[in-house]
Amino acid sequence: MNESSYWLLRCENRIFAMDSQSPATLFPCAQAADFGSPAGALLVGEWQGRRCYAADVASAPAHLAGDWRTLRALFGQGGGEAFALAGRATQLLDWQNNHRFCGRCATPTIVRDGEPAMCCPRCGLLAYPRISPAVMVLISRGNELLLARSPNFRPGVFSALAGFVEAGETLEQCAVREVREEVGLEITNLRYFHSQSWPFPNSLMLAFFADYAGGVITPQASEIEAADWFAVDALPDLPDQLSIARQLIDAWCRERGGQGAS
Repeated sequence: MNESSYWLLRCENRIFAMDSQSPATLFPCAQAADFGSPAGALLVGEWQGRRCYAADVASAPAHLAGDWRTLRALFGQGGGEAFALAGRATQLLDWQNNHRFCGRCATPTIVRDGEPAMCCPRCGLLAYPRISPAVMVLISRGNELLLARSPNFRPGVFSALAGFVEAGETLEQCAVREVREEVGLEITNLRYFHSQSWPFPNSLMLAFFADYAGGVITPQASEIEAADWFAVDALPDLPDQLSIARQLIDAWCRERGGQGAS
């Protein structure tokens, strides 16, 4: 790490971003010593042709002009590539912090050479970064979409249904179960759309289209605050553009009306 590299510096779940109008200079470029050679620095990829490291720090670099940004704010300033890189950095730093000790024998762990794994030098147990697969389903009935809102959403925002895959379950089984549990509906004709790494905190979202097959909307009280059918020309407030939920809804709207949701 003696050469100049890009750095994703994190403090209290925010990433340090430079005061820059260009995504190319969003993250500081310097040597590790310029930041006090932070402990536990991790190589997380490349940015603008240089290696990029991530590290947790106690304060902002005094010699740099910038401020702390949330992951969502980084998308607005640097776009999808910056968001993805910062999301990877956040997940890897969390993984390193959460696996400092072996889960089997409590021995302090070390980073294994050549792969992202925390290794126990005593019993050999390996702890890899956690990835939690979650299925998202957008259900259609003619020219209507089934959208729902969680109590955790911003006021007025509705989205597609989603839930985590359980042990021993396929993606298809998860989709059917989650829809049945959350709104009491049956689905058919499940079709894969896209996937997205979602670092809140470590999800892998796998999005599907599905057709309505029966049932009456019955929201699960503990998960769903409201759910209803919405016409393509009368959609409610939708998730941010960076989310696969919005991409899924926009793609469906383009198929029906030639343009994405407004």
